[in-house]
Amino acid sequence: MTRPVLLVATRNRGKVREFGELLAGSGMDLRGLADVAGAPRVVEDGATYLENARAKALAAARFAGLPALADDSGLEVDALEGAPGVRSARFAGPAATDTDNVALLLRRLAGVPAARRTARFRCVIVVARADGRTLHAEGTCEGTIAEGARGMDGFGYDPVFYYPPAGRTFAELPASEKNRVSHRARACEVILAQLGPFLG
Repeated sequence: MTRPVLLVATRNRGKVREFGELLAGSGMDLRGLADVAGAPRVVEDGATYLENARAKALAAARFAGLPALADDSGLEVDALEGAPGVRSARFAGPAATDTDNVALLLRRLAGVPAARRTARFRCVIVVARADGRTLHAEGTCEGTIAEGARGMDGFGYDPVFYYPPAGRTFAELPASEKNRVSHRARACEVILAQLGPFLG
């Protein structure tokens, strides 16, 4: 019996694989935009994570005629009044690399004591149907910003996001451990509980 397809609105195969692991209980076959010829690219210029995720999910679902999932996430640092937030990927500029963004973050936090370096990762996931109906969920993970990068795994701000329960940064955690506690994992838990009825 062929499993129903859930399109993940990204061309990043690694991200598709991660969602496949996080949504393993869904009974669906997850595929990415790299498998859909001519799929549109969506400019992420929304003011919120929800706006960006909804725009990506709806565009993919309507184009492919399949249910589609998209996420938007960011790092929120309390000492920076919630920045970089929705602009996390572009914190150091439109063409910024992960290294650029992390370097700017550490410069902005220079001299800020450990007690005031609290932060969280936030993720919003949207699942859209081709008829325009949507479902969304949010997940967060609390931590602090380390004074320097540590660890070789992960991506983005993972090397400086210190997760106190594990005593390590996200970049020092094996993917299997990170995927149990991350903001994305927590949002996926909520989505997974509602996915069947929503798509049925």
